[in-house]
Amino acid sequence: VYGIPEFRLPKAIVQKEVENLEALGVKVETDMVIGRVLSIDEIMEMGFKAVFIGSGAGLPSFMGIEGEALVGVYSANEYLTRANLMKAYLDDYDTPIIKSKNVAVVGGGNVAMDAARTALRLGAENVYIVYRRGMEELPARGEEVHHAIEEGIIFKTLNNPVKLIGDEDGRVCKMECVEMELGEPDASGRRRPIAKEGSNFTIETGTVIVAIGQSPNPLIRHTTPGLDCQSWGGIIVDEDSMKTSKDGVYAGGDVVTGAATVILAMGAGKKAAKAMDEYLQNK
Repeated sequence: VYGIPEFRLPKAIVQKEVENLEALGVKVETDMVIGRVLSIDEIMEMGFKAVFIGSGAGLPSFMGIEGEALVGVYSANEYLTRANLMKAYLDDYDTPIIKSKNVAVVGGGNVAMDAARTALRLGAENVYIVYRRGMEELPARGEEVHHAIEEGIIFKTLNNPVKLIGDEDGRVCKMECVEMELGEPDASGRRRPIAKEGSNFTIETGTVIVAIGQSPNPLIRHTTPGLDCQSWGGIIVDEDSMKTSKDGVYAGGDVVTGAATVILAMGAGKKAAKAMDEYLQNK
């Protein structure tokens, strides 16, 4: 689960899971960047008959607007990692994180809600969710939105950032937005947001957190010939077996679906394990 400190899985539980796997005979190799240290093809040449890719979708997306390189602009990945995994919420840790009076979170998904609520816990007075569609179109789970409202998060829906403005020290101090209205449905079936001409306004903010989605790291797809992928980077699989276009290679989780849930990833892993076992038995 992303973000909120009280939801963090205790390290001892994770370590116990790793130990259970090792007791079953699983060999764990750390510091192995697949696509750099070893490629999928090199793993197969080492004698492995099947490979499962579960590398997730950890590459954050950004808006591509002016000012995203200013100090104080984070991806949600970085912000939540610093706040939780690196314990920036504790005074006795030296993890650097900017704690601002005003924080703007761009996006409307579960990760955006986590980032906004975490910013409150780090001392922000005003935390804004800036989302280009309306409340009805928020992709976050209903309970996440409910809890965010309950805690005082300010929802600025039907607004879209167009520029981030910095001060003389190169730190973000304002976000320029434009008001939006919903037009006809787009390819996704959702009504397409359209900017209202001349409706630009600014929000004062010392921290901007971009939570508009993630995609798989391109390393594996760029170093694995014969592996078919979606235009956005997700690996294409057979949904019944999780088999990829490359013989003996299977994939599941966010590297296939894009950022989703742990439950979906676990289901994909179990489905792939069954198919891989059948494949190895018949090989």
